[in-house]
Amino acid sequence: MVDYIPHRYILPSLYALYIVLCVFQETGKMLTDSHIHTYLCKHASGTIEEYVDAAKKNGITEMCFTDHAPDPDGYDLKHRMEMDKYPFYRDKIKELRKNNKNPAVLFGIEADYYENCEKFLRPWLAGQDFDMVLGSIHYIKSWGIDNPAEKSVWDSVDLEATWRDYFEIMGKLADTRLYDVVAHLDIPKKFGHRIGSEVVEQITGPALDRIAAANMAIEINTSGLRKPVDEIYPSLAILKLARERNIPICFGSDSHRPGEVGYAFDKALKLAKDAGYTQYVRFNQRRKIPTNLQ
Repeated sequence: MVDYIPHRYILPSLYALYIVLCVFQETGKMLTDSHIHTYLCKHASGTIEEYVDAAKKNGITEMCFTDHAPDPDGYDLKHRMEMDKYPFYRDKIKELRKNNKNPAVLFGIEADYYENCEKFLRPWLAGQDFDMVLGSIHYIKSWGIDNPAEKSVWDSVDLEATWRDYFEIMGKLADTRLYDVVAHLDIPKKFGHRIGSEVVEQITGPALDRIAAANMAIEINTSGLRKPVDEIYPSLAILKLARERNIPICFGSDSHRPGEVGYAFDKALKLAKDAGYTQYVRFNQRRKIPTNLQ
């Protein structure tokens, strides 16, 4: 037999629950964090379990580990996991995917695009069980454009020409059809090297067209707020161009420390809405799941 509970107790409880849900929605804490690294990439800290605990603490209900993919070609070995460490990463994340519900854990990877990367990536990615594959660019030829150790190179290059080169490479990334999401879309601005607003569409538009043609998403990446540029990737101007092309979005903190999980998602959510988005996508087995923004 169920005891009668007076409505004067029920209504305040329901109202309190409503307030809690509103707070989560407005602060972005109910969004999926789709870009999280581990110590295996050699430039992040904290155990995998600490990232999961941080997600739970920060109110993130779903997270996707996307550490830097190993590479047998010797590409950028200082900033990615070794091939012999990948089985541990795979098995650990898939174990969490199976058993962890709060937060739910997804199995992903960040795979850099570079010339001839398809030779390794195409068969390798096809043989994995990823939920999501991030595509990223960190180099123009041999120059690590976002590497603090190579920051001074920016002082000697033509800014607009460099952005054009980067976005031409971005178009090639999209053309491979290997990836689900473009990571940190306008990372050339990391150290504050922005292009003028009058050339943003001219430089980024063709790559965005190719991203749209590839049915890819882009991420709203909050790590830019932790960099000298102090701005989310991508800028509002570029995000509006993506929205015009119906390019889906997801959200990523690009965490390299446990405390960064879900970082500044309230600002990311506002940026998405300011650009005209009403939905974002989550991923499962590399399939998009459209989800309403609250």
